[in-house]
Amino acid sequence: MMAFWDYFCEFWDYETAKVIVVKNRNLGIIYRLVQLFILVYFIWYVFIVQKGYQESESGPESSVITKVKGVTRSQRKVWDVEEYVKPPEGGSIFSIITRVQVTPSQTQKTCAENMRALCHSHDDCAVGEMDMLGNGEKTGRCIPYNHTKKTCEIRAWCPVEDGAALSENLAKMAPEFTILIKNNIHFPRFRFSKGNIKDNRDGYLKNCLFNETTDLYCPIFKLGFIVEQAGENFSALAEKGGVIGVIINWNCNLDLPDSECNPRYSFRRLDPKWAQVSSGYNYRFAKYYHCSGKSTRTLIKAYGIRIDVIVHGQAGKFSLIPTIINLATALTSVGVGSFLCDWILLTFMNKNDVYSTRKFDQVSRCPEGTPSTELSTTDSCTRASSPIDPKIPVHL
Repeated sequence: MMAFWDYFCEFWDYETAKVIVVKNRNLGIIYRLVQLFILVYFIWYVFIVQKGYQESESGPESSVITKVKGVTRSQRKVWDVEEYVKPPEGGSIFSIITRVQVTPSQTQKTCAENMRALCHSHDDCAVGEMDMLGNGEKTGRCIPYNHTKKTCEIRAWCPVEDGAALSENLAKMAPEFTILIKNNIHFPRFRFSKGNIKDNRDGYLKNCLFNETTDLYCPIFKLGFIVEQAGENFSALAEKGGVIGVIINWNCNLDLPDSECNPRYSFRRLDPKWAQVSSGYNYRFAKYYHCSGKSTRTLIKAYGIRIDVIVHGQAGKFSLIPTIINLATALTSVGVGSFLCDWILLTFMNKNDVYSTRKFDQVSRCPEGTPSTELSTTDSCTRASSPIDPKIPVHL
């Protein structure tokens, strides 16, 4: 019961700091260096670099519209935008075909499957079986694929792609294709909007190309320039295809004029070219014809450069609340130096017992009637009227 009462009494104790001056040059240097480091961190990094005095918003609302222009020629025909850009709607993700493998005049009939379905007899080809990575439904027959091999006969669009595809290269003029990337962003918290096209009515966009120094607000890029800025070889990329990211970054300090909020462009390849299995970019599509009551199609396997336009951004503006919070944090953190030096004194330095005795003390009112002659200098009970020196020098 007495222990509980003592704990209850101690609960109402008040602790206050006691200043002790320690005459030790090494410890003083550590203390001032820690304070200097904390001040530099908050002034330079928190307030200047991170702009801790601002309220910020990231991830702006964004719209992207693209348009490609240019013509090119393969071995057999001339290609225009309507044929080599997929999809044609002008979104933030699109591909430009640079090479095709064409399988013409496919019709629904029976023919030999590709080399995936090698066989030696009819027993190797189950009737009605369908390989999800193949081209059609097996008929149960094993027929010649070429002079030396046999494959299962299938019912599908014939002839199958692997045996009849013709390759055409469109990359001759592709580096000269121009791509307009129109981007508008909006930061709802600050009600701030801006676009990446110069507001000019004199036909500016008809005669300009992007230049970071002279034509920042002319977002018209040559395809060859984009590939070069991404650090890629155009011929190799056009052969197997690939994915290029066009990253638009809006970092806006809204305490400055609107003219200081400008887009920054960067380019890099997004598909892992070092991984042979997953690198490159290709897809298939078909063109269908109906003649004399019979359906025919041309199958096209397209290799191309896919462009992904990615928009990032962050805006900041002065606000009193984050300023007060960061200032209070900075002032509080300065006390870390005292904590560190106290720990060094109590743990590592000689005569730490002397420091501990001087630093920690208790002051309480003595019971009435206790003679002052009965109190020693180290007694924890002293008279409330006894003066306490708030600044005691200790030489260590």
